[in-house]
Amino acid sequence: MLQRKLAVAAAFVLGAVAVVGAQQTKGLLFPEFTPEKSSFDKPFGKLGEKPAQPWSVTTVAAAVDGKPLPGKITTVSGEVVDYSCYLQVGKHGEKHRDCGQKCLKNGQPMGILTKEGTLYLLMEEEHNPRRDGMTTLRDACIEQMARVMEVTGTLSEVDGQRAIFVQGYLKK
Repeated sequence: MLQRKLAVAAAFVLGAVAVVGAQQTKGLLFPEFTPEKSSFDKPFGKLGEKPAQPWSVTTVAAAVDGKPLPGKITTVSGEVVDYSCYLQVGKHGEKHRDCGQKCLKNGQPMGILTKEGTLYLLMEEEHNPRRDGMTTLRDACIEQMARVMEVTGTLSEVDGQRAIFVQGYLKK
């Protein structure tokens, strides 16, 4: 009987901790960490070109049965972040610029963080050039780290994960 009461009490405590933890991770983490040379109301610049179709020819060709997952052309404004540092330790903003640039230079994922705290993974849209290292979006994100940018691309959402696939960064 005592073991059952302890198990119920432990489950209650763990549930309460989970609820409090979930509430603490909603919205923009550490809003006092501000972007560099820009604001959410005045983006520094733009990343991406508005595509005529959600997916490029190489993406359609690479898709299973020539049918990529649904995508929606969208534009969002947000801070360019190192996806991994933001998810792991909440870092972003001007004070994190150097670290974020180093992380992206060493292959960590690129992200865009909105003022509401929505985090999107940023990816080059053109499948084959991305696969073959023939794109430059990473270089643009390194340069614009910690700045608010207007990003246009194709939004794909799968099982709670959000990514914006950006066109216009093919190596010449």
